[in-house]
Amino acid sequence: MDHTLSDRTNLVSAARLTAERRTLLLILAVVALRFVFAATTGLGVDESYTVATSRVLTLSTYDHPPLAWWIAHFTGKLLGESPLALRAPFVLLSGVTSWLLFVLTRRLFSAEAGFYAVFALALSPALGLADAVWILPDAPLLPAMLACAFYLSRVFFDDDRAHSPRYWLLAGLFAGLAMLSKYHGVLLFGGAGLFVLMSTRQRFWLATPWPWLAGLVALAVFSPVLIWNAQHHWVSFLFQGARSGAPRLHLLAPLALIGLQSLFLAPWIFFPLAALFLRALWRGPSHERAFFLACLGSFPIVLFTVVAFWSSHRVLPHWAAPGYLMIFPLLGREIAARLSRADGACQTKRQTNTRRALAAAAGFTLIAAAAVAALPRLPLPWFAGPRDPLIETLGWDDFSHALSARGWRKGDIFIAATRWLDAGKLDYALHGDPPVLCLSDDPRGFGLIRNPRNFIGRDALIVAPNLTLQQARARLGRHFDTIEPLAPVEIMAGGKAAITLDVYRATDFHDPAPEFSLRPAELEK
Repeated sequence: MDHTLSDRTNLVSAARLTAERRTLLLILAVVALRFVFAATTGLGVDESYTVATSRVLTLSTYDHPPLAWWIAHFTGKLLGESPLALRAPFVLLSGVTSWLLFVLTRRLFSAEAGFYAVFALALSPALGLADAVWILPDAPLLPAMLACAFYLSRVFFDDDRAHSPRYWLLAGLFAGLAMLSKYHGVLLFGGAGLFVLMSTRQRFWLATPWPWLAGLVALAVFSPVLIWNAQHHWVSFLFQGARSGAPRLHLLAPLALIGLQSLFLAPWIFFPLAALFLRALWRGPSHERAFFLACLGSFPIVLFTVVAFWSSHRVLPHWAAPGYLMIFPLLGREIAARLSRADGACQTKRQTNTRRALAAAAGFTLIAAAAVAALPRLPLPWFAGPRDPLIETLGWDDFSHALSARGWRKGDIFIAATRWLDAGKLDYALHGDPPVLCLSDDPRGFGLIRNPRNFIGRDALIVAPNLTLQQARARLGRHFDTIEPLAPVEIMAGGKAAITLDVYRATDFHDPAPEFSLRPAELEK
């Protein structure tokens, strides 16, 4: 009897090791493909903006907490500012995310479930590609959230509670890192608190000091954001709080948002995730582990969907993606169950259909990613110029070359952009020389890293796509003595002009508007 039990234990251990090896191989293969993607596509608008504003190292930033900016800053200093170099740490973080998803799922369910959770994650465009390659706050957010969830699972589901205090503190540490990445991190406290309140078996934790000490640890890690915001009149909190806009009822907006979420996550991933999320909430604490994951994911998923009801601004579909990340262990368990061995024709058919679905989803993802990576290098005239589907990833190096070739670098000039999106593209292409100001009522981070008063008396080149002379004078005429047109610069794609940058020579910058700078008055002196 003991011999049989030992054999079974050895078989289980071998199966787990096999799942671990398969998961590691999968992660290595996917990370390698992500590096190829990172090297073959240019920086997008948000990426260029992040890199440009990260060159000035600060405690926090206007748009988000600072961790992604810190990573971009030190990467640029150490490795240079090529797309591959800048994206490398974010790609590596995606591998950490995948491994943490595996170990969390293995602890809650099984190693097989962990493998399929990682497999499904790799098939999601938002979580498996955009957040895994691009220079975004989500790249450090996702592994921090999963690490926090892992240590909370140790607290709630380990039989031996001797190490629970340590696990609480580690959960607080990673919750703090999540908050230092993106404000979504604070929603972990809501999810964990909901689970503890709803589960009678876990409610006793509220009478212990450990969850409260974990919160203090998270707050300490998050403190640079609080210090910086206190010094800058809470500008980042005000910006994020105003993103929903004035209240206005939109009954169909949540349905449209759900439709967009399904596209961002891929319909064959999103709808199973949504169904498993709702089932876990419906079953409640009686299925404790599934309910734990649903609680952790509930605040991002529900909050942004509900906000869409009354928001006069567009609620972006990827805002809820970190919540769906917490449901991937349930999807991994469901796939593993469907592929588990069992007798009967129905079971065999279900296994076959599941394998076909996974193969089809993987094939579609590979083909789509390969097409996106190859498009910039293929001589396809119908995708050239303004019809380039990757037009936002085009670098504006053509402007930098024109600046030197046409002698526009002469004199103590600066570049004036009229939108923060253009300022990011220009500043990344120019590597900060000459400096770029965003002369707009919405300068974002540019309004904090450069003081417009330091440029009084200098000439500028006003650069913007589709900006007429009349528009340039109407917007900025009172801030310069004269504004005169220069030859436009074309950004090329596939041998054709994709973007035309209108350029104007502006003399003697003066009277900088207060909205051009978001710096506190004491820093303006």
